[in-house]
Amino acid sequence: MMINYAHRGASEYAPENTLSSFYLGLLQGANGIETDVQKTKDGVLVLFHDDTVDRVSDGAGKLSDYTFEELKELKIYGNSITGFYDRIVTLREFLEKFSQYDIQFAIELKGEGVEEETLDMINEFGIFEKTTFTSFNFEYIRKIKELNSRARVGWLTSEITDENIKKLLAIGGEELAPKAENMTEELVEKLRAMNLGVRAWGVFNISLMKKMCMLKVDGMTVNFPDRLYQFLHRNNSGLNN
Repeated sequence: MMINYAHRGASEYAPENTLSSFYLGLLQGANGIETDVQKTKDGVLVLFHDDTVDRVSDGAGKLSDYTFEELKELKIYGNSITGFYDRIVTLREFLEKFSQYDIQFAIELKGEGVEEETLDMINEFGIFEKTTFTSFNFEYIRKIKELNSRARVGWLTSEITDENIKKLLAIGGEELAPKAENMTEELVEKLRAMNLGVRAWGVFNISLMKKMCMLKVDGMTVNFPDRLYQFLHRNNSGLNN
């Protein structure tokens, strides 16, 4: 079954990486949630993508310069609904709300030193088997494997090279996540032959979404999970690979 990951939730419609966005993603048919974890100044794990808060909030500056109490005061805005905002959420709050759902989780590690606490919390809430730990930084997923060799990890990359594949296989990695526009049928077949999962990121338009379905990738992160859900069910594509 293809995993329809709500990318930072249904982030085309609601403020990304907030409870409203995650809930909306599930309502729109997502069977997975993708989110980002980093630390505040006082060491709290929060769900936030950028290094700075400027793009999506009414604040400014680096997230790591804020305490969690300070971050809670910021308004997190979305793309679609003028004036609507939500608040930043901790990893613990997120897991308290969503660990009960029968979905997959893709947790992107965004900063150094978040690996062990993130892994511990995932274990605490009983979703270890449903979680893939991902990062663009290879050292972060290597650290996860050092902490628990059974943890499922995925490497987010723009370009796929033989060297990248060898590095991932050397640590026992399970998934390679290339940028969608660089995905080809030959690449998918090559990764599958090596028993690697294939998840696409950067699926920012319907054309790329349809291409990924045609290639039968294992999953993709989309800002519009409703459109992917509708397409899969309309075409019965990716539901039973």
